[in-house]
Amino acid sequence: MELMTGSKRDEGGVSLNGRPSKLNIRDIASLADVSHMTVSRVLNGHPNIRPATRQRVLDIIEELGFRPNSAARALATDRTRRIGVIMDSGVEYGPASTLRAIELAARETGYAVTSFAVQDDDGVTANNAVGELLAQGVDALCVIAPRSSSVAALRKMSISVPVLVVKSRKDPTFLTVGVDQHLGTNLAVDHLVALGHRDILHVAGPLDWLDASARERAFHARVKSWGLRERAVVVGDWSGDFGFDFASGIRKMPEYTAIFAGNDEMAFGIIHGLHDNGIRVPEDVSIIGFDDLPVARHLLPPLTTVRQDFSALGAKAMEVLRAAMENRDSPQRSKIPTELMVRQSTSSPRAP
Repeated sequence: MELMTGSKRDEGGVSLNGRPSKLNIRDIASLADVSHMTVSRVLNGHPNIRPATRQRVLDIIEELGFRPNSAARALATDRTRRIGVIMDSGVEYGPASTLRAIELAARETGYAVTSFAVQDDDGVTANNAVGELLAQGVDALCVIAPRSSSVAALRKMSISVPVLVVKSRKDPTFLTVGVDQHLGTNLAVDHLVALGHRDILHVAGPLDWLDASARERAFHARVKSWGLRERAVVVGDWSGDFGFDFASGIRKMPEYTAIFAGNDEMAFGIIHGLHDNGIRVPEDVSIIGFDDLPVARHLLPPLTTVRQDFSALGAKAMEVLRAAMENRDSPQRSKIPTELMVRQSTSSPRAP
């Protein structure tokens, strides 16, 4: 394994600071007064290294401006330290935030991430994405924001590396990490019930998305457990435009007194459409979302919503994948708790 210098070189192949232009791990080991195996373990993120030793090695590498030669390291260890991430969509807030969190967690542990977005309109399938990433020699695969069709396609493939699917329900085939959609939905419904609402409409995301279907199932179960009126859900597409178009069609005061939107963007559109029709939020209809987008607190009225901790989700996904890649015990299923953010878009129901 070699370490490539980041310092400037003269024409003779020697760096201007007087050190050789290429060093191997034995050179670093000599400078740090440790064995070359210790340097290798530090570079590969081995956990059983004394903190002081690890820091001494890292300080020397940083001081000299060297970086690991990834090609040499891959040949020496048969690992690329690269994670392949497949997203069923890269534009929605949740998938994009999860990817950023995984990239950050990977970088902090010496891994890199290559992502591949699967879109309905460009003909790229989950099979294409898996083939492309495996061809690059990734050590593991992670699937974000999966649809049922994508997971079904993965089950039919023979994949030689660990596979983690970001979803809340346990899976017999794959590792799973996900936000607790059941808990988040219960928090939303219970909050509305505590305010006095007995007729709640659910505007869901696309039900082929696993998170949307999980929220829809949890909503019906919770409504039934409270003995509330059970309404058919309205199925949306996650967009604010859908929420606006739906609410724009409401020309008179609805019978329901609250709406649980499948995500914040649809909630924003619903509030806009209701406002244009003279229906007030929350005086006439309470609105609650899901995600806690950064702008949710600045809406008028500020949006009550269920917060998903995407940073924790990404960190946990990387933790589970690392354990699997390093042949350590890892949980088959991990869930990240949700939090209810109560703001001004929900209140007691209007008088009959």
